[in-house]
Amino acid sequence: MSYPLNPKLYDDDVEREPIRAGFGRGLKTAGETNDQIVALCADLTESVQMHHFREAFPERFVEVGIAEQNLVTLGAGFARAGKIPFVSSYAAFSPGRNWEQIRTTIALNNQPVKVVGSHAGVSVGPDGATHQMLEDIAIMRVVPNMIVIAPGDSIEAEKATKAIAENGKPVYMRLAREKTPIFSTSESPFEVGKAYVLREGKDVALMGTGTMTYQLLAAAELLAKEGIEAEVVHVPTVKPLDAETILASAKKTGRVVTAEEAQAAGGFGSAVAELLSEQLPVPIKRIGMLDRFGESGEPDQLIDIFNLSGPKMVPTIKQFMQDMPRYHQD
Repeated sequence: MSYPLNPKLYDDDVEREPIRAGFGRGLKTAGETNDQIVALCADLTESVQMHHFREAFPERFVEVGIAEQNLVTLGAGFARAGKIPFVSSYAAFSPGRNWEQIRTTIALNNQPVKVVGSHAGVSVGPDGATHQMLEDIAIMRVVPNMIVIAPGDSIEAEKATKAIAENGKPVYMRLAREKTPIFSTSESPFEVGKAYVLREGKDVALMGTGTMTYQLLAAAELLAKEGIEAEVVHVPTVKPLDAETILASAKKTGRVVTAEEAQAAGGFGSAVAELLSEQLPVPIKRIGMLDRFGESGEPDQLIDIFNLSGPKMVPTIKQFMQDMPRYHQD
């Protein structure tokens, strides 16, 4: 499937916008299309960009205050009554603080509540380790019935929001706080459960989710200057994985590197490793936060310090390729 990329992708002045801004636009648009959509927030309405929906549909918006367990439990009740609830807070608090309520009231009952966790990853910046949610992918992908999505940029977040509004299933969607580069376009496809090859290559497959897909594209551009042809696969849906696309890329390249702005243990990379170990055992390197918390700093500074930027990932990728020969079933 063709995936149009932003023509300014590799330029210094590539457009940037917070991923959460796309969610805000998408939620308002979805609300205009479907009057059964309701929104609930835990005293962070503008921060998570729900204020657009609140202003357009005040009668369909509920401010629950700083009460995250109540937030998702009310969401489950609204869903049981036939509504399509979007419930949002910082990811550190939802699902960080209310995971049991999400598990029991939403997932166990298979209610179509959309849990939106904003301000995820170390790029939250100065707020520091307490607010830099890194474990959310891991804890949400193990919940039965739960779909897990990490949009790569604001344009994709808008598309994803409109898509999950109509899918009738429990969903967790992860959003970043700061402005991040826009690599997709309005014509780029998005479908829940699909992954996309953004750049063709034969030497190694670089698979990213969320903000890390852009960084892998940047890494691939640098690797190309050294004669290394890296394939870049964007995986916005962490659960369910697009096994067909991932396996095809792994078989083609014989080596896989995953990247996520989250704990490497149990998250996106682990999901890919599980798939490969069962169906196509190839060498895999997981890039992410390595069993540590974040710290306070400027967003881009932290991405760089923790070796999550494209340039900082290049040596890791090259060393992995040096240590691990390509594997092919044939």
